[in-house]
Amino acid sequence: MRKITLKNIVWKEGKHYVSWNLNTGVSSFGDSKKEALSSLQEALELYFEDVPISKINKVENPDLIPLVFKYA
Repeated sequence: MRKITLKNIVWKEGKHYVSWNLNTGVSSFGDSKKEALSSLQEALELYFEDVPISKINKVENPDLIPLVFKYA
């Protein structure tokens, strides 16, 4: 079995934690960070049933960069 390293982000949104995978765009949520990541793991397993691992985007060193956005 091959192993790949995926980059994930987790943040709190209201009462829940949201988890998002940068390589695939797959996301999930849970009541805790651990639960959100566990749900993301399950969602990724389902995702990779239909998409080959060779099709994922490679993300090396992501930076979190703030952007000020003005809107009316």
